[in-house]
Amino acid sequence: MAEPYEVPASLWHRPDMLAALKARDIGAVFRLVRQYGGLSQTAIGSLTGYSQGKVSAIMSGSQQVTALEVFERIADGLHMPDQARMALGLAPRDLAAAAIPRQDPRPAGPPPTVGLVRHGEDETEVRRRDFVGLAGAALFSAVVAQPLTRDEEAAGADDLAAALTEYPIAGPQLPELSQLAAAVARAKRTYQACRYSEVAAMLPTLIRSLRLACATLDGDARLKAHALSAEAHHVAASILLKQEDKGLAWLAADRSIHAAQASESPLMMGSSARIITHALMDGGHHRAATGMASSAAQRLNAALSQPSPNDLSVYGTLLLRGAVAAAQHSNRHTAAELLDEAENAGRRLGYDGNHMWTAFGPNNVLCHRVNIALSLGDAGTAIENARRIDINALPINERKATVLLDTSRAFLAWGKHDRALYILRAAGDIAPEEITTRPATHRLVRDILAAAPISIRREAREYAESLGVTA
Repeated sequence: MAEPYEVPASLWHRPDMLAALKARDIGAVFRLVRQYGGLSQTAIGSLTGYSQGKVSAIMSGSQQVTALEVFERIADGLHMPDQARMALGLAPRDLAAAAIPRQDPRPAGPPPTVGLVRHGEDETEVRRRDFVGLAGAALFSAVVAQPLTRDEEAAGADDLAAALTEYPIAGPQLPELSQLAAAVARAKRTYQACRYSEVAAMLPTLIRSLRLACATLDGDARLKAHALSAEAHHVAASILLKQEDKGLAWLAADRSIHAAQASESPLMMGSSARIITHALMDGGHHRAATGMASSAAQRLNAALSQPSPNDLSVYGTLLLRGAVAAAQHSNRHTAAELLDEAENAGRRLGYDGNHMWTAFGPNNVLCHRVNIALSLGDAGTAIENARRIDINALPINERKATVLLDTSRAFLAWGKHDRALYILRAAGDIAPEEITTRPATHRLVRDILAAAPISIRREAREYAESLGVTA
């Protein structure tokens, strides 16, 4: 029997529908299905298993959909094609078609999009295309991959050796954990250097390899493999958050925290809690993010009698995440408390290091003071804090670029358009892909261009055009 209701296939290709799916805004999805598909609230409820009243509440925004299994049910009920499912952060029905084949018949070398300049393109356009393409295809298939079957586990050692051809391996045996650890460290360093296209290219192979290692190793080696998997998924989620792919970023963050729990390491669990907090903030769940970060910090602190630099760094960074989340829902008191506690942890550490890939230290705390003051509408305070930062003491380019972008926003809010543009350019000099690939930075460029006085309007327009950004 034919379905009584059907969503037109063309609807899933509309830009506004794809934007709603990427934002995981089911209310907007339902409204578009009603507007352009002609389905009533009752019809939508019939397809998705909801009452008409529940559909109405979701469409009005009074109720939100957040559970992964509910997204799956809605996608199935509305018969979303794979393109729409992937935009929503779900696995496609045809995983084989979406995945990257293990043995590529083409000659060995970089991914096909990397380094190829099409007619009329400049290097900036290539960087942007590489980042979006890699994050949306190979990285997607690695993050959403289903659990291994028994046959895949049995063949794991051989497949893992083949998958890690980028790293020297002697023979077809299971690679040493030191080789996997080196690969994860390389991905972390590359991300922190803001070479996002490069890290997006290496992550799919690495994530698949770590899945196989977790399935085939045992004992302490298995625990270590889970810890490495937590770190690799942490990087993947960070990349996807920068690209504003909320659904897939949340899934990668969830995979990170589950791998951390499987590692049985309190420190790794605290580290992965950072990316879950970030994903919650990005989804607008600021109170939940504050609670998550604060609770994780308290648990970690309670387990520490003589904290190491790793312990202090993860603890301090969790406090900073919680402070940022508190500021984003205008909770000044909690933000100030968590900032002060993080500052104390920074003083105990005594320097800006990069333990557990946190870049934590006294100057990092100041960077977060800039961001939090800006979130609370205190542009002047943000600029004062920025002037106190020793940017050369910050150990990674990603942190340097982030605080420069926050400072640029503060000067723009203060009406100092020339300073905002100058500092934005400085961030681009340090980390080009922070400028060329991130939608948030493009919005900042547009804001500067829109408000620029005559004295810098031409310079602002030329800079925007060089990035391919239009007003």
